Amino acid sequence: MEVILKKNVDKLGYTNEIVNVKPGYGRNFLIPQGYAILATASAKKAHEEVMRQKAHKETKLLAEAQELATKLEAITVTIVTKAGENGKIFGSVNTVQLSEALKKEGFDIDRKSLKIKDEPIKEVGTFEAEAHLHKGVKPVFKFEVVGE
Repeated sequence: MEVILKKNVDKLGYTNEIVNVKPGYGRNFLIPQGYAILATASAKKAHEEVMRQKAHKETKLLAEAQELATKLEAITVTIVTKAGENGKIFGSVNTVQLSEALKKEGFDIDRKSLKIKDEPIKEVGTFEAEAHLHKGVKPVFKFEVVGE
C-alpha cells in the first residue's frame, strides 16, 4: 500500500515522501492519526505539483539548517543541575533540559528533534547529543552537566 506522509515518522520516512507500508499499518495507524494519506493517482499528481513549488524553499531551508549545524557543533552547552558530592545527579538529564539550555544559548530547537547519546545521563560530565535539523542534517554537539 502506498501512502504520502504528511509528517515525519521515525524509521519510516520524512514529510511528503511516498512510501510503501503494509495495509494494516497504513489503514489502522498512519491514516487515522493524520500521519499519511492514501497515494491515489489524483493525490500523486497534486503531490508532484506541491513538490515542484517546495523545491526552491527546500534548498533555502537546507542551507539554513547547515548553517545552524556548523554553529551548533562549535559550542558546548552547559546544564546546571543538583548533584551529590560524588558526582551523581538527582534524577537525570533529558531532552527537555537540553532544549531549554539551547534556548538560553540562542538556538530554538524542539526537544523532539534532540537525541542524547548514552542516555540516561545520571552523573556530572561531558556528553554528546544529536539534533535532527533537516533531512540529512544531523549535527552532533557536546553538552556539559555541572552540579550546583
